[in-house]
Amino acid sequence: MGPSDTNDHVLSALTNSFSDTDTEETQEWIDSFDELIDAQGTERAQFIVRSLLQRAGSRSVSVPMVTTTDYVNTIPVDQEPEYPGDEKLERRFRNYLRWNAAIMVQRAQKATIGVGGHISSYAGIATLYEVGLNNFFRGPEHPGGGDQIFWQGHSSPGNYARAYLEGRLTEEQLDGFRQEKTKAEQGMPSYPHPRNMPEFWQFPTVSLGIGPINAIWQAQFNRYLHDRGIKDTSDQHVWAFLGDGELDEVESRGALQIAANYNLDNLTFVVSCNLQRLDGPVRGNGKIVQELEAFFRGAGWNVIKVLWGREWDSLLEKDKSGDLVRIMNETLDGDYQTYKAEDGGFIREHFFGRSPATKELVADMTDDEIWSLKRGAHDYHKVYAAYKAALEHKGQPTVILAQGIKGYGLGSHFEARNATHQMKKLTMDDLKTFRDSLRIPISDEELEKDLYNPPYYHPGFDAPEMKYVLERRAKLGGFLPARKNTQPEITLPTEKAFKASKKGSGKQMAASTMAFVRLMKDLMREKDFGERVVPIVPDEARTFGMDSFFPTSKIYNPKGQNYLAVDRELMLSYKESPQGVIQHVGINEAGGAAAFTAAGTSYDTHGVPMVPIYIYYSMFGFQRTGDAFWAAGDQLTRGFIVGGTAGRTTLTGEGLQHMDGHSPVLASTNPAVIHYDPAYGYEIAHIVERGIEHMYGTKDEDHNVMYYLTVYNEPIIQPAEPEDVDVEGIIGGIYRVQESQLDGPRTQLLASGVGVPWARRAAELLADDWGVSADVWSVTSWTKLRRDGRDAEREAFLSGGEKTRVPFVTSQLEGATGPIVAVSDFNSDLMDGIRQYVPNEFATLGTDGWGFSDTRAGARRFFNIDAESIAVRALQMLAQRGEVDADVPAKAFAKYKIDENKPATEPNGEE
Repeated sequence: MGPSDTNDHVLSALTNSFSDTDTEETQEWIDSFDELIDAQGTERAQFIVRSLLQRAGSRSVSVPMVTTTDYVNTIPVDQEPEYPGDEKLERRFRNYLRWNAAIMVQRAQKATIGVGGHISSYAGIATLYEVGLNNFFRGPEHPGGGDQIFWQGHSSPGNYARAYLEGRLTEEQLDGFRQEKTKAEQGMPSYPHPRNMPEFWQFPTVSLGIGPINAIWQAQFNRYLHDRGIKDTSDQHVWAFLGDGELDEVESRGALQIAANYNLDNLTFVVSCNLQRLDGPVRGNGKIVQELEAFFRGAGWNVIKVLWGREWDSLLEKDKSGDLVRIMNETLDGDYQTYKAEDGGFIREHFFGRSPATKELVADMTDDEIWSLKRGAHDYHKVYAAYKAALEHKGQPTVILAQGIKGYGLGSHFEARNATHQMKKLTMDDLKTFRDSLRIPISDEELEKDLYNPPYYHPGFDAPEMKYVLERRAKLGGFLPARKNTQPEITLPTEKAFKASKKGSGKQMAASTMAFVRLMKDLMREKDFGERVVPIVPDEARTFGMDSFFPTSKIYNPKGQNYLAVDRELMLSYKESPQGVIQHVGINEAGGAAAFTAAGTSYDTHGVPMVPIYIYYSMFGFQRTGDAFWAAGDQLTRGFIVGGTAGRTTLTGEGLQHMDGHSPVLASTNPAVIHYDPAYGYEIAHIVERGIEHMYGTKDEDHNVMYYLTVYNEPIIQPAEPEDVDVEGIIGGIYRVQESQLDGPRTQLLASGVGVPWARRAAELLADDWGVSADVWSVTSWTKLRRDGRDAEREAFLSGGEKTRVPFVTSQLEGATGPIVAVSDFNSDLMDGIRQYVPNEFATLGTDGWGFSDTRAGARRFFNIDAESIAVRALQMLAQRGEVDADVPAKAFAKYKIDENKPATEPNGEE
């Protein structure tokens, strides 16, 4: 049998590579250790073992790192605390929850509805929720500020069922499950969606993998607020409920080291290890619990396994041969799943029957008693002990690996079945069996009236179990989940913060990235506002010119800077501090998006509005973390997302994988994101000023938006703000930046971002070489113009076809005659979005296709977005209209050598 055919990878295997040269002496040591445990308990035994390990190291005795322990509970029985609650009342209440959660999904399967839902997920996690809700989870009214809980997405029926029993939701709302529009105000979303249910849900978690990384950065942000002295968060804890299959996601595991490095003992992951994914086992041929234990332990986490219920305690105590633990270690997850889909007799034969000693252990037990041996996730004693230990553990985040059964209590058709995740309906026999097992006082007659309309059950608020549960929540600070949904008023920045940005750069050249960073620095200096700014950057701060922040604002690190910095003598040296302002997330765009989300929702989670400014390498923005930004929009995040070194031609030396021509197109699909592509610093100033007011002001408008700016690394002369600048046009998405006074054939050049200087140069070529008059427009937001036009069309449709208003872009271009050439450093799809709202003939020049390494000028000529190409395209359109001679476009094409791909001089002087 080769290594791949064994189960050694799931065992601790500490002695596998050694031979026992004196078995008698070995047994004496083991017996002595057992006597120590019997006499003084496991806590003393732990200290002795740790002392021996420490001594072994000092005597150069090699001891391997133990990444996995035996397949038993981490907390010994003699160290389990007494359960403080009323088990009888809690069990009764939990039965009501299980019933109502399942019935809500069942009722949503009526023939006229059929919207789906998940019955089994909550059934398997109910105890994990209830132990926390009755004993640990602090609500928003708690003096310490309340906990933040990332509920498991597919288990939302359980949250709704509890809110119904608590009196927060009605039967009509339960019947509106997954019918948010057709049931109007009574409708409820399928999963935790703060945007759709803003006074209930706080975090969106059903996009698997996003919840874990967001929970980590939420806990980190809590510490950040505390260390900066903005808010005392020392009494708040972050809990994340996850599935073992979910931890296959890269984001689920990819940030574990962050939690360990920051010593986030204010964070607990609770992993429901039901050993199965949506289609089958997580690790049918292995052991996911052992794998996760090794992974988390290796990442620096405290690991607590809750695998077996209290009924196993006596069996394990009698297991003198060690065979029971050995069988537990060796049994594969696929087999564990099968056992709970069979019966007690099957378990007796196939599990306990694998050793004479273990077979004897259960000889006096009936098959029903064997079947009733619970797994740890369903035992509130074991779960309580784990939660208490997690909160008391200091210096590390904790993960609780709780083994349970998907579909627990729903009967043999559901429990542990591969298809249980997709099973939405209970048969009449299932209903009756489920009712009987939960002792719900509903008659057969009531159930038989309508299979898809069984009644909910509420015992009344005078029932002892209801009084008990409500009292527990009152002591813990109120109901959960809950969201305050408030808009705290703050002092907005003064005009002084934007003044420098509107002056331009004089004779010096400055990229729009630098213009933005200078503005950010001015905002951070603003009294009563600056401390709210949270700069977030991956490992590219120097690329964006943000190294100038290091000496004064410093990089946040709760441990400070305990090393001698290599650049300590430099003016812009790298400086870390517990009071640092900059969130430097490393080479980690997913972490940056999570940090942005935590900071951008602080107005709700902490009642402290913060203004995150997440600046990143544009190419690694919406392409890489679009799902995270979608979740951020769902969570009602507010803040600025800044794609630096944007465009497909401004950083061409880096090549294909660094050339972003598509992020604005991807971002346009996110309704919460408002994208701007400014050309000049004064435009940036007005956009940011409006963005701050939009997100954090008190006007009657939707504040739950994110402003996305694309800025460039190409230096240009930043012009001062014109005296008669069209601020409404800048904010609205388009304004005329240059009007031609030439009397000749007329065209309109629309450009954005770094494309505006090319368009201005094209206007010069058209005037000087061909006598053509060209107006130049700066389109600050193609996306905003597109959405405004679309909204105007919809308003007309809903008003019976009557035209209610003219789209903004249409009104701005009113009277602007001649064909339009629209150009940017992005895909032509971006510009094409406004085509239908413009009456003029319309052509786009964009950077469609793949990127490559070359000069800026060379890349622009290749994509035909340079000044000469813009001029030729305008001439072609004018020739088609008969406004210039038919041979003019060909002459221009030859004059500018368009087909030779030889670039001319750029507007900024670059060849």
